[in-house]
Amino acid sequence: MEIKILQFLLFLCMKLLVSGVGAAEFRCIERERQALLKIAESLTGDLSELTMGSEEDKENCCKWHGVGCGGTAHVTFLDLSGMHLRGKMSPALQELQHLNHLDLGDNYLTMDNLDWLSNVSSLSYLHLSGINLRTVTNWVRPISKLSSLEELYLSDITRFSSLQELYLSNNQLDGVQPQTLDQPSSLKILDLSYNQISGSLSDLRGFSSLKRLDLSGNQLKKLPKAIEKLFNLNFLNLSSTSLEGTITEHHLSNFTHLSELDLSFNNVSFNLSFDWIPPFQLKSVHFSHCNMGPHFPNWIRTQNSLTDLSLSFAGISDTLPNWLWNMSSIDYIDLSHNNISGGMPDLALKSFAFYDSVDLSYNNLSGSIFTLCPKVSIQNLILSHNQLEGELPDCWMNLQEELIVLNLAYNKFSGKLPPTLSTLEHLAILHLGNNNFTGELPSLKNFRELRKLDVGRNKLTGTIPAWIGHLKKLAVLSLRFNSFHGSIPPTICYLTNIYVLDLSRNNISGKIPQCLNNLTSLVRNCGSTMSEYYSFIDKVPSDEDDNAVVQWKGQDAEYKRLRNLKGIDLSSNKLVGTIPHAFSDLRALVFINLSRNHLVGNIISSIGQLDTLEWLDLSRNQLSGEIPNGLANLHFLSVLDLSYNNLTGKIPLSTQLQSFNSSAYAGNNQLCGDPLAECPHDPSVTDRGKVNVVEEDDGFMNRDFYICMAFGFITGFYVRDNNNLRDKIQEEIYILKVPLFGKKLMAGVVHKVLLI
Repeated sequence: MEIKILQFLLFLCMKLLVSGVGAAEFRCIERERQALLKIAESLTGDLSELTMGSEEDKENCCKWHGVGCGGTAHVTFLDLSGMHLRGKMSPALQELQHLNHLDLGDNYLTMDNLDWLSNVSSLSYLHLSGINLRTVTNWVRPISKLSSLEELYLSDITRFSSLQELYLSNNQLDGVQPQTLDQPSSLKILDLSYNQISGSLSDLRGFSSLKRLDLSGNQLKKLPKAIEKLFNLNFLNLSSTSLEGTITEHHLSNFTHLSELDLSFNNVSFNLSFDWIPPFQLKSVHFSHCNMGPHFPNWIRTQNSLTDLSLSFAGISDTLPNWLWNMSSIDYIDLSHNNISGGMPDLALKSFAFYDSVDLSYNNLSGSIFTLCPKVSIQNLILSHNQLEGELPDCWMNLQEELIVLNLAYNKFSGKLPPTLSTLEHLAILHLGNNNFTGELPSLKNFRELRKLDVGRNKLTGTIPAWIGHLKKLAVLSLRFNSFHGSIPPTICYLTNIYVLDLSRNNISGKIPQCLNNLTSLVRNCGSTMSEYYSFIDKVPSDEDDNAVVQWKGQDAEYKRLRNLKGIDLSSNKLVGTIPHAFSDLRALVFINLSRNHLVGNIISSIGQLDTLEWLDLSRNQLSGEIPNGLANLHFLSVLDLSYNNLTGKIPLSTQLQSFNSSAYAGNNQLCGDPLAECPHDPSVTDRGKVNVVEEDDGFMNRDFYICMAFGFITGFYVRDNNNLRDKIQEEIYILKVPLFGKKLMAGVVHKVLLI
C-alpha cells in the first residue's frame, strides 16, 4: 500500500512537470520595456519592425524584433544593427541591467561620449563597428569598465584624424592595420603590449610619426624591419617578445631620437664594435637577459644622459670600469647575475653621489666595502651572493638619510656588527644572513619602518633582545642558525604584522609564549597587514621585497610569494613545556615547525582549526596522548612528521593521515593503525565484513530499497517514452527525490535508470 501511494505521488509530480515544460511564457519587465521605448524615441530611422506583431506582443518586449530575454523576464539581447539609425543613444540603456549582447553596428549614430555604457556591466558582447566616434574624447574608459566584456568589435570606426594616442594592451590582437584609421600618421603613441602579434609587422610603416611604441609581451621572434623605418621613435619597448639572433649596429643606426630602449628578456646577442658611437643618447637602457658579454659594453660611456642601466643576466665576465661611476646622471644600476670580478667600486666618484639603487648581487666581487665610507646618498644597496669579506666599516651614518634596503647576505663578512648600523633608522629591509658575523645584535629599536630582518646563518650570540617588539611593521624575522640563548621575550607578541617568525637552530630555552594569538596577521588570512607591507614596494627592487628563506619541507628554500607564506619555526632549540593553545587561533598559518625540542603534553585538540596548514613538524619531542581527530580534517596538509614522541592510541582515519609514509609516525611505540601496524583491539577483516552485512540488512533492504527500485523503474520508463522531456526533467527529478528519501543509494539507482 505504501509503495502504491508513493508511486501515485511520483506520477502526480511527473504530470505537473510535464504540463509545466514549455508552458511558461516570460513577460518583460515594464521598466525595461519603457527603457526600450525611450531608446527608440531618441533615434530616427525605420524602427517599425521593432514592435511588429499583435497588440499583446507589443506589450511584451521579449517578442520584439531584435530583442531577446534568454528565458527570463529581463532584456538580455538587443540587436539594432544595419537599421540605418541616426541620432544619439539614450541613457535609458542603463536601465537594461541584465543586457549581455548589444549590437549597434552599421548605423549612422553620432555621440559625444560613451558614458551611457558605463553602468551596463553585464555586457559580454559589444559591436560598435562603423559608428562615427570622431567627437568622443574618451571612449576607452567607459569600455574598460565593462568587466564582463568578452567580445568587442570596433572595426571601421571613422574619422580618427586627430588621434594621437592608442592603447590596446592585454587583448588578443594578432596584428595592426593602419588603413582602419583615417590618418595613422598623426598617431604619436601606440601601445600593443601583451597581445599575440607576430611576423614582420610591415603594416607599421604607416605610422611614420610614432614617438612611443610598446610591443612588449608579443611573439615577434625577429626584429621587424618595419621598426627600423620609424625614425621619430624616442621610446621603444620590445621586451619579452621572443626575439632571437644577433643585433648589430645596422639595426640601431636609424634611431637618432631614441631615449629609452628595452630589449630585456629576449634570446639575442649583441655584435657591436668596441669603439661604436650610437646615433642616439639613451636615458634608459634595459637589456636584462640579453647576451651583452663577455666584456662590459664600452658604448655605454657615450650616453651622457643615462639614468637607468639594467644589464642583469647579460653574460658579462669583466671588471667594472671606473668611468661608469663617473657618469653624473646615472642613478639606477642593476648588474646582478653576471660574473663580474674585482673589488667594490667607489660610489662617491661622481660629483653628486646619489643613487636610487645599486644592485651588484650574484657576481664574483671580492675584498672589503670600505669604499662606502665617503658620504653617498643611496636608497637600495644590494651586494648579496659575492665573495666580499672582512669586517663591516663603522661609517654607516654616512648612508643614514636615504638607505631603505641593505642586503649583504651570502658573502664572507666577519667580525662584530658595527654600532653605526643603529643609525640606519629608515631601513625597510636588512639582510645580513649567511656570513660569519659574531657578537650581539646592535640596537635596532628605532627602526620603525623595518619590514624584514634576516641575520640567519651567522655566529651571533646573546639573548633575543626585548626591543624586537618595537619593530611593529616587521613581516619577516629570521634569527635562524645562530647561538642565541635565553628565553623568547614576551615582547615578540607585539609583532602584529609578522608573517614569518624563524628562531630555529639556536640555544633558546624556556617555554613558548602563551600570547602568540596576539600575532594578528597569523590569525587572519588578509586585512591591512599586506597593504602595510607593500606600501613601500615602489621604492624597493622586486627581488628584495617579496621573499623569505625558510626551511621548507626539510630544505632551505627561497619563497618568492611572501603573501602566501605564513609560518612559525622554533625547531632545534631547548624549549620546554606544552604547546600553547594560542596556536589554535593562528588560523592563517601555512607551516609550523616545533621539532627537536623538549615539549611535553598533548597535541592541542583544536589543531583542526588551522585549515590552511600545509606543513606540521612536531617530531623529536616528548609529546604524549592520542593524535587529535581534528588533525584528520587538515585537507591541505602535505607534510607531517610526528615521529619520535610518546604518542599512543590509534591514528585517526582519514584520506589525509593514511597517505603519509609510516616514517611520519615512527618512534611512537604505543601508536597503531594504518599506516602502522593494526591496533590489537581492531576487528579482523572477516569481522568487519560481517558487521557490514548486518548493517546493510537493517531494514533498509526490506522497505526503502524496494521503494527506490519502484521509483527508479517508473521514472525510467516514463522518461524513456518521452524523449523530448528526458533531458529537461532529469535534474528536477534528481533534486525531487533526494529530500524525500535522503538516501544516496536511492539517488544512484534513479540516476542510473534515467540514463537508460
